[in-house]
Amino acid sequence: MAQGQGSHVLVVGAGSMGLITGYILQLAGAKITFLIRPHRAESLDRPQKLYSYDDNQLKTFTGYDYITNPSDISGTDYDFIIITLDGAALKNEVGETLVKSLGKAVRGTRAKIILGTVFFNLMPWFLKTANLESEQVISGQLWIHIYPTSAVTLPVHGSEDVKLIAQADQAYTDCLGQGFSVENSSPAIATAFADLWNSSGVSKCGVVPKEESAVNMTSFFPILAVWGLLDWRNAQKFDATDPLWILAVKAVKEIQGLGLHGAVGQQAAAATTEASLVQVFAGMDKVMPLNLEEFNRYHHGGKVNTQDRALLHACIEQGDAEGKSMTALKDLVRRIEAQAPRE
Repeated sequence: MAQGQGSHVLVVGAGSMGLITGYILQLAGAKITFLIRPHRAESLDRPQKLYSYDDNQLKTFTGYDYITNPSDISGTDYDFIIITLDGAALKNEVGETLVKSLGKAVRGTRAKIILGTVFFNLMPWFLKTANLESEQVISGQLWIHIYPTSAVTLPVHGSEDVKLIAQADQAYTDCLGQGFSVENSSPAIATAFADLWNSSGVSKCGVVPKEESAVNMTSFFPILAVWGLLDWRNAQKFDATDPLWILAVKAVKEIQGLGLHGAVGQQAAAATTEASLVQVFAGMDKVMPLNLEEFNRYHHGGKVNTQDRALLHACIEQGDAEGKSMTALKDLVRRIEAQAPRE
């Protein structure tokens, strides 16, 4: 029997992150329910096919439930609720209404929320909007790279089976050592969730200090922004002496050095160099069994681009509030918005 047998998990959203999260936790023995919009119901009425670049196999994900109305959360005893919406979706009017509904449904229950949305300093907004105590919510981050095969076709990179990819709804790789991480502001929640995830036997969940999690989550977004300005070139071709790269690294250090990131951020800023970040991204490219630059062109250049730019603006606002100039980040944002199509 899997360690998580008997756990009940609600996954908010059934996009790429939601599906892979639900699949792994089901392997851990958890019962999975998705909260989705009504128009997503038809696609979830059939088994989901997930292609793994790591073993070139097609996985079948079935046996889950779904609900389409947040009011249906009430009265169900969930162990964990995992929010997988991106920052733009969570903070718009519909998302804010959802957060309020979630808060009303779980307030006073034993359900623990994993806020998997990537954004800068999102937790205070979430707790206030949901009217929940901090002891009930922690942040989490997915490290698995996953994409819907209907949205993009990546160039052949290695030994992947293109025929199986064509049959899949999603394709993914979990090759970075951990597939998920949670921060330890509430150690009991973090440990319980990590234990559940790890009992899947196919992926690992790390537990990291809160400040380290915040730095890891947000500080590298200037690199993704400049990657777009460099037309998503192969990471092996990054040049530490390129003026655009130098600008992006300065912006990274400005974000790391924000007061909200504490001593961990200061240490990270002191250690970050143009050459070290070239090595980080070139190293990631080497271990990836998929085409990383084209994945990021799709994901950060398109799918979550609105979220990414909003995150950088939020970092600037925080810097302004702290009396920091954020000169490099402001310059970088001006450049990417001059290039971006009008919305």
